[in-house]
Amino acid sequence: MNPSVQELDRRVQEASTWVKPLTQEMSRVVIGQQGLVRSLIIGLLGNGHVLLEGVPGLAKTLTVRTLSSCIHADFSRIQFTPDLLPADLVGTLIYNPREGVFTTRKGPIFANFILADEINRAPAKVQSALLEAMQERQVTIGEETFKLPDPFLVLATQNPLEQEGTYPLPEAQLDRFMLKVVVGYPTRSEERSILDAMATSSPKTHVDALVTREQILEARNVVNAIFVDDRVKDYIVDLVWATREPANYNLKLDGLIRYGASPRATIYLTLAAKAHAFLNGRGYVTPHDVKSVGTEVLRHRVAVSYEAEAESISSEEIVKRVFEGMPVP
Repeated sequence: MNPSVQELDRRVQEASTWVKPLTQEMSRVVIGQQGLVRSLIIGLLGNGHVLLEGVPGLAKTLTVRTLSSCIHADFSRIQFTPDLLPADLVGTLIYNPREGVFTTRKGPIFANFILADEINRAPAKVQSALLEAMQERQVTIGEETFKLPDPFLVLATQNPLEQEGTYPLPEAQLDRFMLKVVVGYPTRSEERSILDAMATSSPKTHVDALVTREQILEARNVVNAIFVDDRVKDYIVDLVWATREPANYNLKLDGLIRYGASPRATIYLTLAAKAHAFLNGRGYVTPHDVKSVGTEVLRHRVAVSYEAEAESISSEEIVKRVFEGMPVP
């Protein structure tokens, strides 16, 4: 093996010592949902925002809150409602009549971890207030621009769009989420454990803060250095291009895709694959890493056509067909 890759393996082992204690501490409160916890950590390592979708009661909010409690960082929870205003998120200018000047009052978005709870219960103008913060990691209030703290991560939850009183997220905002995680029901044995732990008027929700911001930033530096072979890079680019021009890759998806994934998908697919390799203790990316994170990176970036909707073909099914039809290097 290449000595540089061996050195990367050693760096990964050293920088990932906090991952197992973090997941063990979270498991004291969050029962099951290992895939959800893993996806949140991948977003944390890849510096990418995460959107969680699922019906109420699946511990989406609890998992995000528990993760933030395990880290020495600032946490802010924003409950999205139909009457929420953009200024309620980013802040506003307050006029001081005594001095005749405006002063800036910063909003709750100035924190390391933002829990945007039920993000699709607010109208588009409020959701769009997050666009600058999510992409540029900064907020403009009046004529002044403020940098957001590092790390800065938006962890949003939403109910399925068929639920009462919800709005679809703008495409531009959806594209800024690195991952879209669909949260499912727990297994029967997990639900039995949930009953034992949570069927009380005062369930246990306290966890200890084990991870520092410095450890996260150091881990991100190691993730950035993880080796990606040229063949794997070409594989990633081909996967994204296959969502735009499937006929060029002999995929029978004609008429099913309205538009494919953006170049942001290529970037996030690479970063998420690196983070997945990091969690598996490797300093290099394999095609399996790409496949493991591919659905969560691409499912919200592929828009299906009316024909696909008529045939009950979802974007997730299209992404599955793309992965099945593309040769693995």
